[in-house]
Amino acid sequence: MIELQQITETRLKEDSYLLYIHTPFCGTCHLARTMLEKIEAVHAQDIFYEMNASLFPEFMQEAKVESVPCFLIKQGGVVQEKVYAFKSTANIYTYLLKYKPELFVK
Repeated sequence: MIELQQITETRLKEDSYLLYIHTPFCGTCHLARTMLEKIEAVHAQDIFYEMNASLFPEFMQEAKVESVPCFLIKQGGVVQEKVYAFKSTANIYTYLLKYKPELFVK
């Protein structure tokens, strides 16, 4: 079974990452996770980090995360986007094409 990588305090300080933010009892979060796990399975690699919002209250406040699930995209030390409506796997791919194009190079 594919499992997303847990984010660490050290990783949060890095310049670039794709972060899935959730809470354990959120039904919509579980659906969003399934989409991300399918994407990782197709590419056979770790792409996303995950964070339990309850364990990182300071980060949630600093990053101004409004709700979960949230797909937070950080590049060049700056939060580029926060996606709250996952909608579909295809929708998530639009962000991957923009922020992680190397996934699509053979």
